[in-house]
Amino acid sequence: MTAVADVRPLRPGKAKLFFAGLLVLLLALAADVFLRDGLARLSELLFDAFQRAAPRTATLDPGVLVVDIDEASLQRIGQWPWPRDQIGQLVDTAGELGAAAIAFDMVFTEPDRTSLGPQLQRLRARGMDIRVPPEAVLDNDQLFAQAIARNPVVVGVAPSDEVERLLPPPLAGMAFAGSDPARYLPGVGGGLSNLPMLTAAASGIGSFSFPPAHDNIIRTMPLVASATGRLYPGLGVEALRVAQGASGLMLRSSDASGESGGGPLALLSLKVGMLELPAVTDGHFRLHYSGMPHMTVIPAWQLLQDDAATLADKLEGRIVLVGTSAIGLRDIVATPLAAAVPGVNVHAELIDQAMNQQFLLRPDWARGAEVLLAIVSALVLLLVLGSGRGLLSALALLVLGGVSLGGAWWSYRQHSLLLDPLPALLCQLTVFVTMMPALLFFGNREKRFVRSAFGRYLSPALVERLSHDASALRLGGENREISVLFSDIRGFTTLSETLAPDALTALLNRYLTPMSDVLLAHEATIDKYIGDAIMAFWNAPVDIAGHPRKACLAALGMAAAVDALNRAHGSALKIGVGVHLGDACVGNLGSQQRFSYSAIGDTVNLASRVESLTKFYGVTLMVTEAVRAQAADLAFVEADRVRVVGRSEPVLLHVLLGDAQLAGEAGFGEIARQHAQMLEAYRAADFEAAQRILEGLCREPAAAPLSGLHALYVQRLEALCRNPPAHWDGIFTATSK
Repeated sequence: MTAVADVRPLRPGKAKLFFAGLLVLLLALAADVFLRDGLARLSELLFDAFQRAAPRTATLDPGVLVVDIDEASLQRIGQWPWPRDQIGQLVDTAGELGAAAIAFDMVFTEPDRTSLGPQLQRLRARGMDIRVPPEAVLDNDQLFAQAIARNPVVVGVAPSDEVERLLPPPLAGMAFAGSDPARYLPGVGGGLSNLPMLTAAASGIGSFSFPPAHDNIIRTMPLVASATGRLYPGLGVEALRVAQGASGLMLRSSDASGESGGGPLALLSLKVGMLELPAVTDGHFRLHYSGMPHMTVIPAWQLLQDDAATLADKLEGRIVLVGTSAIGLRDIVATPLAAAVPGVNVHAELIDQAMNQQFLLRPDWARGAEVLLAIVSALVLLLVLGSGRGLLSALALLVLGGVSLGGAWWSYRQHSLLLDPLPALLCQLTVFVTMMPALLFFGNREKRFVRSAFGRYLSPALVERLSHDASALRLGGENREISVLFSDIRGFTTLSETLAPDALTALLNRYLTPMSDVLLAHEATIDKYIGDAIMAFWNAPVDIAGHPRKACLAALGMAAAVDALNRAHGSALKIGVGVHLGDACVGNLGSQQRFSYSAIGDTVNLASRVESLTKFYGVTLMVTEAVRAQAADLAFVEADRVRVVGRSEPVLLHVLLGDAQLAGEAGFGEIARQHAQMLEAYRAADFEAAQRILEGLCREPAAAPLSGLHALYVQRLEALCRNPPAHWDGIFTATSK
């Protein structure tokens, strides 16, 4: 089977494409580095989706509650700001009911204009004589400060570069393991703070400013904020400190003893009392939202009523956050769970996480693991793409993408780890989109080559199997067990001398077409046509199960096709077919420019000898013992033991007469039994007994297909009876090929 083609672009082309895929992978990794800020935004959106799908398990009885200055409170108490003496009353009530700490998510920067002192001065300036007891406190801010001093109150500050006011010193002590975070945390030059008298009375000062975000979604909160060279704990952190009665905070930096270091300085964790909180970028704490569905929210007006004592069971031992949900007071923020929630609830989330030690973590090895996953998964995809199978490659992309995304989800769900699947997804998608068209092009080119080279010599099913793996199409061969078939037309040389060239060509085409159809139908590989001769084999280039039997059935089919051809055209063609089974070297043999996929070796030679002997033995189909042993259900009779040209060991030959149905018929069984008895007497040198059995066989109509073989044995036995040999082994030695 000859194919003309330049085989060099096949596999080497895919090798080049594989290296091109590696380059694409490197470019994708580089893009992940240089576009990290933009990709990080996508990652945040993915992590937001994780939180929406599976929020943090909500605490059934949180240790924090919110006193809400809501719309109902504004309607009952009046517009904001309220008189500070009323806020002081609210503080005293919360303190009396057992609040562990009271933190204000707001700042009181200006004096209270509703204080009685300024109002009294205005009335007296108008000539009114108003007398006030000397002990009366006319300053609402002073009353508020006194309430703050009586209770564990944390006041808020708002660090900002937009305000140049100095902030008061923090009240929490700071201890450092490693460098002072004020050295490396980004800082601001000022901010908003409370009236000095309020600050002086407070038990703690905490920063309540939210960090800016590109989409205004609050995902992190500063554990400490750096302003004017000082560190201010976050409002929630300071409330936890005051509630525990701790004097200060412990901040651990990346250069602390026992830390690996090696990178830029960063805050790793903050310890407040008995609780420790992990830090992420710039000293922030990553919030894991639950929505706090079980948290108590008390409208502020209820603490200003006479029956406020009924709320004792709700406040006792809890941290109280005072904030607002009123729309007009503009303290509404967005979180991953909701587009609009009161800002004070975010501080409550932090406190609840700290109390329950439930954190979202992004370990220091996360980035390395993400890059490794990206590389490995992209390489796996590239190897699958190398198959050139579009559906398989698309499925691989889906599976690898699913594994990457599913692994990130599993890490979040089971271990509260944030592992980013986007680098892997980016590399996978880039490799697929970039390389798939090229690989499909070259894969289809190989398939076209295979179909072109093998389409006329293999069945369509085998061609399709081979086209999906063209690795066999390389110069060289391999040893395989194959079944080899040779056939030719009896007396073709004499026939060709009597026909004109065009008539001879028409005859050959008329003969070779049905023969090829039969062979292809039985999954044969047609090696070559040599005039009227055909060489075919099985089990190469693809594996064929039960190939010896299929070769025998193909031989029977060829004989039947010749009979049909003779009936259709009134011709008298006769063929001989020989089949042998054994190891041979099969592959592309030839040069880089022209090669032939063929088989060579002793197995091929012996199959050719067997075909030649069919004429000598007067039979149509003959196989070796190796073939018969693998197709024992078919109708065989033993022909002879022959020492062929070129082989010293004798070969046991069998005549193939029919399929399994014939083999099961009683008439054939009797003929086969008598034939075996004749051969047994023949090999035992009992020539007269062999003659008697043979005479009976020749009279049997069922033995007609063996008439040529039996005629040969009649002649041979007559000669042996006349001149018995001195040494007899029952082996016939062929003297010609």
